[in-house]
Amino acid sequence: MPDLLIELLSEEIPARMQRRASLDFEKLFTDGISELGLSYESSAAFATPRRLVLVLENVSSESLSRSEEKRGPRTDAPEKAIQGFLKSTGFDLSQLEVRQEKKGEFYYANFQTKGRAAADVISDVLEKIIRNFPWPKSMRWGQSSLKWVRPLHSIICILYDDDGSSVVDMNIEGISSGDKTYGHRFMGSGQFAVTSFEDYASKLKKNHVVLDPSERAEIILQEIKNQAFAQGLELINDPSLLNEVVGLIEWPVVLLGKLEDEFLSLPVEVLQTSMREHQKFFSIRNPKDNKVVQFATVANRETLDGGSTILSGNQKVLSARLSDAKFFWDNDLRAIKTSGLNIWLEKLKKVTFHNKLGSQFERVERISNLSEEIAKKIGCDPKLAKDAAYISKADLSSEMVYEFPELQGIMGTYYAKKVGYAANIADACKDHYAPLGPNDEVPNSSISIVVALADKIDTLTNFWAIEEKPTGSKDPFALRRSALGMIRIIIENDIRISLSEILALGSKKADIEDLKDFIYQRMKVFLREKELRHDIIDACLSTDKEDDLALSVKKSSALMEFIKTSDGSNLIQGFKRANNILIQAEKNDGVEYSFGADLKYAKEDAELNLFSILDNEEVKIRTSLEREDFVEAMNSMANLRAPIDSFFETVQINSDVYHIRRNRLNLLSRICKLCLSVADLTKVEG
Repeated sequence: MPDLLIELLSEEIPARMQRRASLDFEKLFTDGISELGLSYESSAAFATPRRLVLVLENVSSESLSRSEEKRGPRTDAPEKAIQGFLKSTGFDLSQLEVRQEKKGEFYYANFQTKGRAAADVISDVLEKIIRNFPWPKSMRWGQSSLKWVRPLHSIICILYDDDGSSVVDMNIEGISSGDKTYGHRFMGSGQFAVTSFEDYASKLKKNHVVLDPSERAEIILQEIKNQAFAQGLELINDPSLLNEVVGLIEWPVVLLGKLEDEFLSLPVEVLQTSMREHQKFFSIRNPKDNKVVQFATVANRETLDGGSTILSGNQKVLSARLSDAKFFWDNDLRAIKTSGLNIWLEKLKKVTFHNKLGSQFERVERISNLSEEIAKKIGCDPKLAKDAAYISKADLSSEMVYEFPELQGIMGTYYAKKVGYAANIADACKDHYAPLGPNDEVPNSSISIVVALADKIDTLTNFWAIEEKPTGSKDPFALRRSALGMIRIIIENDIRISLSEILALGSKKADIEDLKDFIYQRMKVFLREKELRHDIIDACLSTDKEDDLALSVKKSSALMEFIKTSDGSNLIQGFKRANNILIQAEKNDGVEYSFGADLKYAKEDAELNLFSILDNEEVKIRTSLEREDFVEAMNSMANLRAPIDSFFETVQINSDVYHIRRNRLNLLSRICKLCLSVADLTKVEG
């Protein structure tokens, strides 16, 4: 069976669109041919700044024949209905099949679709994809009605095997498919023909194009590291920048340049951000003092002078950019030298946070008051926490953050230290925004923890108060992120605090119960990613009346391990059996069996043994729960498994003797209450 190669060559595709486009191209094409009965063994897609490429192995030579049927009207239906069915199918009456069904005789049209040559199917599917490709933005050019992300120049579409290759013929708006393409825009040797994917990839490389994005990334990364290492320096890893640069070049050439001495005093984050955002440069630091001293740029071509002209031009542009950054830095330092951070706090009074929630300054005041109250609950100095919260957003008024919003908090820490704040207070400026992503570290110092919690609680409760909640995929105020951040801070720092209590410190207009449900849902999603089952989480959340998130996680982990054992899974079944019998008996009898079982009414050996084991293990379980030693509590519960099994196997619960039956039901109630004191086992599946 032949293989298939497709290349769509165009002007430069924006870097941010390339990966998504290659995935879309692969899925749309493979789904399209599969739907039409054409099979293949494997597929791979690639993207460079100028081309989307797709290769399929072992494509069937023709599509499968297919048969379909369409049900029509009853045979005694009005003539108009029958004629309408004939028109829609293209059949005449003699070609229809009549079938007897419960509701009468019906006409059926049977369609037989013969298999089509692979080239015909491929041509149809590819043309449809090109005309309807889901680019985020597209354009028209010349007189063509075709829309593409940038002007489309040529199409390679060939089927090939050991006997040779053939072009899959198609023409779209004057662009005919063929077997020829071009290499690098400046370094390529002109147009060349290809006969297979291996031939294509090899000739591209000879014409200075590295097709595979992962290979380009590896070349860039290793070359920067090697050149930096040779000078005793190291690369500051920046995966997102690497992904972007990979989408800007087809033939990576790494060049290292030095920063001018006047810029070395700027904060590392300022240098890194300015170089990344404006120039797409990587930062190179000296590992001895962690200062950024050089940059790496990736050119898209080799030059006769070894890149010195490119590097010189880049250094001039970079110097202008860093001069701007130094100007902002110097202005900010002058502003706070005489007035401290208060000068910026005053400006926050004129900055709207939300038209229903007041200014940024009002927000700062709320967070400060919240921090003071939260600090009291978790053993942090309330005054220090309040002071840290008060300055936490001062840098929003700085020139540097106005230019680089992503440096909010980071610059606040630098400025706070410059005006004399202690490190633990200053650090809260940057730490209170964390975690911004699922893999970010959470704050771990007490003051930063308090301010971070206060910031997120203020955000959640106030947006809940004005009914601005996330809906479906829409979350314009990143409330899911705030909730997850709060959850992670509490869990990962093992903060023992009631969720209801800290939420109540926020806006009094918020529906706290609804907000708690939202937070619980986010917590379940987070813990599922940690491989904790949702039913286990539900079981533990249901029993913690103080809604202690950290406690619930500890308990969930212990219960998860417990039910993996045979004792655990069997005990769950025993509990459910006891609970079901008890529920049914209470429903039938109209009474509640919760008054305690009496040993003197126990008659059977299994019954007496269960009383004895319960007396011993109940004390151990309650003691373990008080110590929050959930593993030990589960071990004690495991000791109940055998006596409960024996009780059910040998004892008749519904005795004919009234007081014995009642006593045994009260004994079941005791078992259930003990199990439910650990977790709501009714919610555990299986």
